[in-house]
Amino acid sequence: MDEEISRIIAKFFQDQSADGSWSYPFEMGIVTDCYTIILLRILEIDREERLIKGLVHRIMERQEANGAWKLYQDEKDGNLSATVEAYFALLYSGYKSKHEPELIAAEQFIRENGGLAQTQIFTKIMLAIAGQYKWSDIFPIPLEFMLLPDTFPINFFDFSVFARANLAPLFILSDKKFTMQTQQTPNLSELLITGNTAFFTIEDRRDWGSILDVIEQGVEALLGLPEELHQLALTRTNDYIMKRIEPNGTLESYFSATYFMIFAFLAQGYEKKHSIIARAVEGIKSTICQIGESPHIQYTTANVWNTALISYALQEAGVPSESSVVERANQYLQSRQQHKLGDWALHNPNIPPGGWGFSDINTINPDVDDSTAALRAMALSVGKNNDNLPLWNRGIQWVMSMQNDDGGWPAFERNIDQDLLTLLPIERVEDLVLDPSTPDLTGRTLEFLGHYTDMKKDHPLIRRGIDWLLEHQQKDGSWDARWGIYYIYGTWAAVTGLRSVGIPAQHPALQKAVGWLQKIQLADGGWGESCNSDKANHYISLQSSTRSHTAWALDALIATATERTPQINSGIEFLIQQKEVAWTREYPKGQGMAGAFYIHYHSYDLIWPLVTLAHYKRKFYS
Repeated sequence: MDEEISRIIAKFFQDQSADGSWSYPFEMGIVTDCYTIILLRILEIDREERLIKGLVHRIMERQEANGAWKLYQDEKDGNLSATVEAYFALLYSGYKSKHEPELIAAEQFIRENGGLAQTQIFTKIMLAIAGQYKWSDIFPIPLEFMLLPDTFPINFFDFSVFARANLAPLFILSDKKFTMQTQQTPNLSELLITGNTAFFTIEDRRDWGSILDVIEQGVEALLGLPEELHQLALTRTNDYIMKRIEPNGTLESYFSATYFMIFAFLAQGYEKKHSIIARAVEGIKSTICQIGESPHIQYTTANVWNTALISYALQEAGVPSESSVVERANQYLQSRQQHKLGDWALHNPNIPPGGWGFSDINTINPDVDDSTAALRAMALSVGKNNDNLPLWNRGIQWVMSMQNDDGGWPAFERNIDQDLLTLLPIERVEDLVLDPSTPDLTGRTLEFLGHYTDMKKDHPLIRRGIDWLLEHQQKDGSWDARWGIYYIYGTWAAVTGLRSVGIPAQHPALQKAVGWLQKIQLADGGWGESCNSDKANHYISLQSSTRSHTAWALDALIATATERTPQINSGIEFLIQQKEVAWTREYPKGQGMAGAFYIHYHSYDLIWPLVTLAHYKRKFYS
């Protein structure tokens, strides 16, 4: 055990960057790589052939034998949207021909699965921008929707901040019916193999007709001439975008939002070489990381998240807070505390800024999970240096203020839980448009407040958080999650959170959770969960253990145990002996949107085993 702890610590010491952070890749399949090729070709940017060749190589490496691409390794057959995106990008690159065997196989897979009309909405939007799909019916919501006040039953700020960042430029693109082609644009018309190419079916539109009715009534009630209203709506949409461009040129630091923003400006007559567009492209390129022999365009960077978790993990494993590695990490974190009012302040007024964001380039979009992670990392040093006390207090105050009215915690904003929006005909639309209380966020926040503050366990804020978690336990004893895969992650967060605020290990909810974790342990001693769980809405085993899932499950069991059990011992052996098979090391352990975006955190298989081994050693050997 000591050897494995020392190995991981040494790895972290070796990999720390000069600024004190850790820049392990935030890998999200091939979607950003595909879209970057398409973007560079549409903008006709010279001097990027080396990057495009590298992205082509990365995409081709990940093609399956049947010609498809997958979002994760055990996805059945393949993913139609990912395959269409890869096929189009490879053709657009100019380095692949549709007559090559690999692309012939890809085209066959696309045809067999319904063609372009069956892809998910973001793929259709990309195709529409590139002139391969009709804009009709993409967004039946008029641009004037931007003018509806916050007192209206549905308004723009009822959407999550992630949805708003993407929707604002899309409203402009849809309004302009914008397309842009070049001499190199591939023609995919032969893959429109059904007569119905509408973005939403008649049934879809019927399902969300109530939303359209409410929006149309609101727009009709607005005073003024139609043309004046339209121009005012366009101005307001542009203002929203412009105020949220980060210093590196990206929109809210999100790849997809930045991609759509570039075309929204082009739709309004901006030249391809305009400074705003050039800065946005450079911002996207600033996220490039190297994975193996190929470049990868990250959706955003994860430096703050990585650094907060690693600093905390090192200290849990006994590295002193005075060590140069921890001090430099925490100095980096201190420099990333946010001081601007972001969208979060709209639903949480009268609270000063004090949170942390996820990425190195984010300055206006803090979130609860990153904030508690940063505060955990700095807890010991703050206790020894009163100079950091104002920073600490601002962070604590911000996290506490973000509790939802229902008692749980969200990621980015308070009370973004308008159920009416889930009628939008998009698969797992709730992940896109809502930011509700979730077990993983609520559990992790309680764990922080219980272990790192002097708040009493009967404090109303903590009591309400406990009640929310207990009310949202699954019948089998697990909890689900929003940002990790999936039931194991949520159960770990809930169990450790409840234990930290004084819920006894013998509480029926915790014992039920323990029984569930023991039941799903695999024969190799570890745990592993499939990304299929979040689409099926029930636990699905990966049938092979991963280090991250094993660490999460073990940490929950350790938190509730009074002595070492056979289940704990075999799980510890799995971690110590590094039994994990090769393919699961690259398996996604996080998700951004079920069915669409899955995340392979390159830091997780080091962080979470280190934390769990440290907790095991402290509890049973100290």
